Amino acid sequence: MFGPVVTILGYDSVDHAVEIANDTEYGLAGYVAGADLEKARAVARRIRAGWVAINDAFDFGCPFGGYKKSGNGREWGEFGFHEYLETKAILG
Repeated sequence: MFGPVVTILGYDSVDHAVEIANDTEYGLAGYVAGADLEKARAVARRIRAGWVAINDAFDFGCPFGGYKKSGNGREWGEFGFHEYLETKAILG
């Protein structure tokens, strides 16, 4: 059985929080909350997950999929179409 899991852990600094977030073999999704949007975006860029929402953001037009053992495929948005396409390279 699988379901969403939410954990709340204390941290000493932003670097420590990112270290905690990335210390997993999975990377489907993450969440960053913060009043300073630019700082929240900087933290989100450092998290190794395929989908990182900031302050309740959501958009079906964005690609959804994981990193690490959460898989590499993508659904939704333009990247969701790549699974159904075949790419050919012709050289010479």
